[in-house]
Amino acid sequence: MGDEREELSYPLFGQAVRELARSVAEDGYEPDIILSIARGGLFVAGGLGYALDVKNLYVTNVEFYEGVGRTLEVPMMLPPLPNAVDFSQKKVLVADDVADTGRTLRLVYDFCEGHAAEVRSAVIYEKPGSLVKCEYVWRRTTKWINFPWSCEPPVVRREGQVPEA
Repeated sequence: MGDEREELSYPLFGQAVRELARSVAEDGYEPDIILSIARGGLFVAGGLGYALDVKNLYVTNVEFYEGVGRTLEVPMMLPPLPNAVDFSQKKVLVADDVADTGRTLRLVYDFCEGHAAEVRSAVIYEKPGSLVKCEYVWRRTTKWINFPWSCEPPVVRREGQVPEA
């Protein structure tokens, strides 16, 4: 990975979410539930929820990235887990900020499998190596992305957290 980065500002993020929502609507997909992958997917899911008039928003916490280009061996869903029964025969739209390796999305898809009537995904960015090819993508890139919510260091460092290199 080079030093060149994709820069996303808050105003551009707003435009991206509206365009993503428009793609979902124009495709005729009407999700019953939007399932956000925390943390970055929370922003995307909130915007999509308003734009698509979907009030059933769920959150799943998945830990995978430890820093720029550093991941755990496998992604892990963290408690509390959503109750898969709530997805029974529902159309679910999984929202995240980026489909990088796709391993996080694959984990969430597998979690929904056998419960939801249909699962689709919407992301701001998708990288070519993603295992999951998302139905709704705002942009495709090979670069590391500087999201407005994660490009600054935390205001407070939680005890036990490893500082980024």
